[in-house]
Amino acid sequence: MSVIILVTPNCSGCVVVKKYLEEMKVKYETIDISKNPGILQKYPTMSVPTIIVNEKVEFIGTPNKEELKKIVFRGE
Repeated sequence: MSVIILVTPNCSGCVVVKKYLEEMKVKYETIDISKNPGILQKYPTMSVPTIIVNEKVEFIGTPNKEELKKIVFRGE
């Protein structure tokens, strides 16, 4: 399973999502779209955090912990 979070430097929702994933012991990668705007060619989004599971955008915004659990573990 591959989990990527598109983030920006001052995104409070991004911090929340990372904390939830760490609590669930899910490995993830973060990509700062302000430093890597080219990633938006592959994953077009206008909001962060954007959660990508197995190369598919699964959620835009900050889900609650239960929503995130469903998103992430559905992709296994």
